[in-house]
Amino acid sequence: MRSHWIRVGVFGSAALGSMLWSEKKTVAVPTDSGKFSENHGHQSPYELKLVQILFRHGARTPLKSIPDVMEAQWVPNLLKVPAHTEVNYIVTDLSGGPRPPAPMEDSYRASTLTGGTHPGQLTTVGMQQLYDLGKRMRKRYIEDVPFLAPEFNPTEVYVRSTNIVRTIESAKCLVAGLFHQKQGDIVPIVTTEAESEVLYPNYHGCKLLKFLSGHRWAESLQLPDIARDLKKLQGALGIAAHQRLDFILIRDDMVARETHGLPCPPVLNTWRSTVEQRAVDMMCHIYEPSKRQNLQLCVGRILNILIGNMENKVQGVSSDSNRKLNLYSVHDTTLMPCLMALGIFDMKWPPYAAEITLELHQHRVTREAFVKVSYIGQDKLIPGCSGIYCSLKEFKEAMSAYSINADNYRSLCNQTSED
Repeated sequence: MRSHWIRVGVFGSAALGSMLWSEKKTVAVPTDSGKFSENHGHQSPYELKLVQILFRHGARTPLKSIPDVMEAQWVPNLLKVPAHTEVNYIVTDLSGGPRPPAPMEDSYRASTLTGGTHPGQLTTVGMQQLYDLGKRMRKRYIEDVPFLAPEFNPTEVYVRSTNIVRTIESAKCLVAGLFHQKQGDIVPIVTTEAESEVLYPNYHGCKLLKFLSGHRWAESLQLPDIARDLKKLQGALGIAAHQRLDFILIRDDMVARETHGLPCPPVLNTWRSTVEQRAVDMMCHIYEPSKRQNLQLCVGRILNILIGNMENKVQGVSSDSNRKLNLYSVHDTTLMPCLMALGIFDMKWPPYAAEITLELHQHRVTREAFVKVSYIGQDKLIPGCSGIYCSLKEFKEAMSAYSINADNYRSLCNQTSED
């Protein structure tokens, strides 16, 4: 049973990908015509009220190495912590108590990569990526518009992470960049135990999701195009047929190597675009975005939490009335189904430090609430919304097929079939 927990857990609670090899620029969607632009010195008709950001951790060591190919040396020197990314922080459970046990992290620490580090560890490169993301947020929310105080204040900023070291450290680095290490108080980073985590598709904690997804991974390997290409690539790499191999594993190891300047098998140079496409094809089969219930079980809770936070802010009923920023440190396996539910998945693997931002605005005259969604810094038009500034009512309606509250989620998860 333990080996099964680890296998399911790796997919359910860990990121299984990495930076795009050749990241293409996304074309920004123009803002609504007739709206004042802050860039031209005019006051926007919208007042920013709340910012919520889901961000992927930074570059890391691979979760597994491609078997039987040239080995990369994952040495401890790759994990040095830059002094400018340090802040004084504490990790607690959601109630402020001790940090819960972390079985996923324990499974990583139980194995060692060539060179002496463990799988899934945040590297110096990854730490800098999150620091840089924090700096970009500082420019937007502190320097360009005085929305946040220039030093960390726990009454203004909430930080939540999955209970895995690389996401916790990523959150710390982002906060360091956002506030230039200035903090009026210790930074609390809250997390929860694996069984009740909602910041990733929780196959261990949701019986129905585990039931529905149980065969999808194996099925994805049997899809004709994927099976054909995998057989060809395995032969080109000279990997024995009995070795278990898939495009997600290949992509994860290769991109981790390239990001850190470590050698890759030369034959993979001609396979890059195919590996990228097939890895995404596998994820689409596993998540089945065409099936409402699957995405609801994968990310319905976090979508419901994000919407609830916005409603509470508008209605003025939040117990944290001074809260302005909610940060969620997550994984690519969080971002992909979220992008699918939002209707903006671009069929590209989310790079390290990718972020989905939800801004809550209120019209200065009508007081109507609007949501603006961006992905990797580019504004996105959500299907079902009539503009980039999407009314909260429209946004809730667009997400109603997937958003699910805690009671309904638990009830649904305890089922063992689609009926």
